[in-house]
Parts: sequence; structure tokens; C-alpha cells
Amino acid sequence: MDNKEIIIQATIDLINEKGEQMTGITVREICKKANVGLGLVNYHFGNKDKLIELCVERIVNGIVDNFSTIREKTEKLTAFEKLDYLGNMTFTFLFEHYAVAKTSILADMRMPKEDDNTHRTYLAYLPLMSACRPDWDKETLERKTFYLISVMQQSFLRHKIIMQLYGIDLTSPKERKTFHTAILHDILEV
Repeated sequence: MDNKEIIIQATIDLINEKGEQMTGITVREICKKANVGLGLVNYHFGNKDKLIELCVERIVNGIVDNFSTIREKTEKLTAFEKLDYLGNMTFTFLFEHYAVAKTSILADMRMPKEDDNTHRTYLAYLPLMSACRPDWDKETLERKTFYLISVMQQSFLRHKIIMQLYGIDLTSPKERKTFHTAILHDILEV
């Protein structure tokens, strides 16, 4: 493994260790864990923030790639139940990995890329949305799937405001599930 990959793996390990305190990770800590010189972080990544964003993207990519495994767990469910299951799984990940999820979403908003985590999530949801509404044309399906992903991201980022305005505590799994199901009914018009 080259120095760049060693630095990335060390940073991912630190992110996983620190959890919500990941913003306190220093270049010195990264380099110590990777056993490399301080200048290599800037050489390979420009700065610590770019390195953290890259690592967060990799972490979330792994989670998004695992969305396909829900097919096995949800074989006997209806299309709507599968979509609801995936949404609750997504929301649970967001709230259980708050700092990583927030960093990922904000990075995608700040600098959208063709294959960023938001787009990969969209692609994971698209077939389930299609199965729920086979009567929709392609444009409607794509637009409504985009709405769903956007609403979920904004709900996560603004969960404190949602609590203040609507009294819905999205940090509570039960309230989050009810909220998500309502979103699906609204967007799918079912």
C-alpha cells in the first residue's frame, strides 16, 4: 500500500474511533497513526479538510453499496415496505453517524459530482420508487426520487428546526419512522 492509501486508511480509522468528535482530528494525529511525515497530507490531499471529505465519501460509499443487500432481507415485503425499510435504514445510519453523514451531505451540496454519495443514494432508491409507482413516466420517477433524497437530507440537517416547528423528534427512531412513512405517502401519492 502506498503512502496515500496508508494516510486514507489511518484517517478512516480515526474517524471511526472519534465518531462525533471527528472534527477534532489533527494532521499530527493522522500522520502519527499512518507513520508518515506531516508534509505528506498536504502533498497528497491539499489539506486536512479535503482528506477528511475523501475519507467520509469512502465510508458512505461502503454503506450505500450495502443497500443492495436489503433485497435479501426484504424479499417478502411489498415495494412500498421495501422502500420504507431502506429509508428507515438510511435515516438510522444518518443519525447514528451524525458527523460523517453531515460531512458527506454538505460536501455533496458544496461540490456536486456525478458519482457522489447523494447520487449513489438516489440510484439505490430509483428501482424501489419505480416498483412502487410503475405507472410513472421516467421523468416523473426521477424527479420524485430526487425529491425523496432531498427531503431526507434536509430533514436530517434541519432536525432541530423540525423539532421546534412541528414537535417531531427525528432523533427518536419511532418518530423518525412515522415521519419517513408520511414523506413516502406524500411523494408517492399513495
